[in-house]
Amino acid sequence: MADDQEKDLQKFLKNVDEITNLIQEMNSEDPVVQEKAVRKTEERLLFTEEDQEEDRCRTTLNKTMISPPQAPPKDADEINSEAFLAFVEKDAKERAKRRRENRALADALKEKGNEAFVRGDYEAAILCYSEGLEKLKDVKVLYTNRAQAYIKLGDYEKALVDCDWALKCDEKCIKAYFHMGKAHLALKNYSVSRECFQKILEINPQLQKQVKDYLNQVDLREKADLQEKEAHELLDSGKDTAVTTKNLLETLSKPDHNLLFYAGGIEILTEMMKDCTERTLFRTHNGFSIITGNENIKRCFSTAEKGTVEETVCVCVLRLWQAVCSGNEENQRLLVMCPDMGRLLPSLLASEALPVRQQSLALVLQLAQMENGRSLVISHLDLTRLVEGLVSFLEFSDKNANSAMGLLTDLALEKRFQVWFQTSFPGVLPALTGVLKRDPKVTNTSALSQCIAIMGNLSAEAATQRQMSASEEFGDACLGLMASCEEDVDLLRDVLYALLGLMMNLCLRSPFFSEVWAMEVSRRCTSLLNSQDGGILTRAAGVLSRTLSSSLPIIEEAVGAGVVKKMIKFLKMGGQNASRYAIKILAVCTNTCHEAREEVIRLDKKFSVLLTLLSSEDEILVVNAAFCLGNCMEVPQVATSLLKTDIVQVLLKLAGSDARNAALQLNAGIALAKLCTAEPRYAGVARAVTAHSRQARASRGTMLWLGLCHTEPGEGGAPGALVSSVQTGVGPQ
Repeated sequence: MADDQEKDLQKFLKNVDEITNLIQEMNSEDPVVQEKAVRKTEERLLFTEEDQEEDRCRTTLNKTMISPPQAPPKDADEINSEAFLAFVEKDAKERAKRRRENRALADALKEKGNEAFVRGDYEAAILCYSEGLEKLKDVKVLYTNRAQAYIKLGDYEKALVDCDWALKCDEKCIKAYFHMGKAHLALKNYSVSRECFQKILEINPQLQKQVKDYLNQVDLREKADLQEKEAHELLDSGKDTAVTTKNLLETLSKPDHNLLFYAGGIEILTEMMKDCTERTLFRTHNGFSIITGNENIKRCFSTAEKGTVEETVCVCVLRLWQAVCSGNEENQRLLVMCPDMGRLLPSLLASEALPVRQQSLALVLQLAQMENGRSLVISHLDLTRLVEGLVSFLEFSDKNANSAMGLLTDLALEKRFQVWFQTSFPGVLPALTGVLKRDPKVTNTSALSQCIAIMGNLSAEAATQRQMSASEEFGDACLGLMASCEEDVDLLRDVLYALLGLMMNLCLRSPFFSEVWAMEVSRRCTSLLNSQDGGILTRAAGVLSRTLSSSLPIIEEAVGAGVVKKMIKFLKMGGQNASRYAIKILAVCTNTCHEAREEVIRLDKKFSVLLTLLSSEDEILVVNAAFCLGNCMEVPQVATSLLKTDIVQVLLKLAGSDARNAALQLNAGIALAKLCTAEPRYAGVARAVTAHSRQARASRGTMLWLGLCHTEPGEGGAPGALVSSVQTGVGPQ
């Protein structure tokens, strides 16, 4: 049937090409070409009936073709190009209508097939896709979907045929190459499978990460295949350890022995797993099924309160799995995919039996050592239980706690884990909240700080921020831990540093947990500004820069506690992050608090610090510095004290600049407008500078103060009205 379908498709395409050429020739201005085209048309019409009869005999295909008129003209000489074109146009419309109808039917059958596929009824899915192809045979998605269903059923040859047909419809069909690569991999055609996956990369280079994963699968399967061949050759040759491995597995497969018998056999088997041959024979002789399927062993794992014997059996099995999976990716894959392993292995991390917990952690660490192993862990293990199990190690002061957090850090760097974390956050929230509620003085501080740092990194995503900020319990836990750390900052420095990083991200969400929460956080961060630790100082300022704007009482309390003086000191010391946080705090405070403006003026004589910031290459610093300066211009007499400075030129240059951040131009223009309003003598300077600068007229900020500069003092309060309408500018950034 496949050969007939191929012939039909090729014949159809040939007919279309020939008829297109005939139409072009019949429209030619050359009479000879026209006459030749007419003769060819006559010949096609004479043989059409015969072709139709041949097609009726092949009922296996639903063929689309250009049909001839019901009967050829009586006189062939009467045929002309106009009549032929009219017929072709009519026939094309009819075919287009039939195709639309068939397309709708094919789409409906595709959806029905997809539903069956999702249910796992692959036979029904194949039937639906096949019926759809009877309606339209050039729908590539029906071929690729059917190929996927064939792969699920293990019918790889049929899958390859469908992929070939999909590529005839679209030679750049990525899904066809993907399914073709999987089918060839299953058939152990490794080189061909690689070619299919590499073809995907040629079509779309942006799929490099996915293609790398596919090619890695091919390499692993080919490597496993070679290992199995070598292992069986050694077994056939009578190698002692190979024969012993096989015999031990046969013995352990026998039921109804006591638990110590199995424990002893498993220990001996573990000692045998010294090289690749024995590990491979363990796999090929159903070692995983024999161990995990043994009812006596299963009861040992499922028993909550394990006695000495049950604990011994569990530890022996976990050590065996470590030995079997060492350096053997295929064994790792089979272990992780064992029935119930996705739930069992993470749950063992929280076992009441310490040796079981330790061996479980060692096994998971081994599995996640390589990129492929981490992918297996993320794809097949219960990640909520896994996270719960890993954070439970924080209660230990030994290296196991650090190892568990190191593993969690590695997993958290994987994109698939991050996606899972966002979608499954409610399930893991209790465990994370529990981490924050731990007493840091009796917890492994190194591991605790690492765990909180992981939360901080994950909270950089907006979706995670929203979910964390929606939990008042989580926010209160952060505040409680912050209070505990303040009791001994030197001892708990790393924990506090990581916590402040997490809270900085949480404070990006507005509104916060509550105004009371924001007040308490601001109060504690203000207190931390007395620290001698640069990292703590910077992060405390970062959190404060985001909580101050919650309410005026918070600002007034911070100003009363001396925050303005400390921020001026920050700005004098330099440092990009510290300076950003400091100038934002000053911008927030001076925007609503008159006392803050007066203190800035008192501490920053002639605005030397703010003017220095205005010349910075960091636009965020400049925006907030201009905003703060504009706020300070509202203090009486301050503008007069700047008459001998170049502040007009600086602000005018910024207002007319082509900065990427439009707020920079606007805030500079507003500051200049306020300056000119407070001290009219600046207006003359501004007009003089403007006369020599075309660029100064190019921005919105410039236009604001231009209206002021061209309003004469005797014309009435226009300047005051102008400044009043724009006095707030663009707020702190």
